[in-house]
Amino acid sequence: MAATSSAALFSVLPLHLPTATPASARAGSSHYRPTRSAAAVSPIRCSAASPDLSPGAPAPAPPKPQIELEFVGPKPGADGSYPVDRAAAVSGDKLLRDVMVENKIELYALQGKLMNCGGGGSCGTCIVEIIDGKELLSPRTDAENRYLKKKPESWRLTCQTIVGNKENSGKVVVQRLPQWKK
Repeated sequence: MAATSSAALFSVLPLHLPTATPASARAGSSHYRPTRSAAAVSPIRCSAASPDLSPGAPAPAPPKPQIELEFVGPKPGADGSYPVDRAAAVSGDKLLRDVMVENKIELYALQGKLMNCGGGGSCGTCIVEIIDGKELLSPRTDAENRYLKKKPESWRLTCQTIVGNKENSGKVVVQRLPQWKK
């Protein structure tokens, strides 16, 4: 943008402003009729924002696959139903822990809030259970295999689990575990 002069930029943008109308014609008058230039204001166009549709131009990139996530709370509410938080992530871009933190979804119990490894895979305070969509997540890492060797296969460390693989899309249901169960 630094190489574009302001004169060149403004020559691309057609701008039509409405003509001034007397105050008596504007406020509450039943005889007000907008002038042609005020009624037919064309939108501002910017050539840099419009896609290049010429025959030799590359096609726009397809949208990246998305993984929908549902996080089921560790304890039922007063009505007996479990609270559910929802989020979405681009497949293969983020760790499950990062998605939860960015969307302000409660991950740690009190002990985990006070002392956790910050994503190193060595404390076990971020353990969750994958209820549905296990195939949409990365395989267990060596850190997970060491820490979770006596735990069910559906349990994962959020700090070691990548959401998707850049090609798949779908829905993952995650159960946040109560601290006593970890």
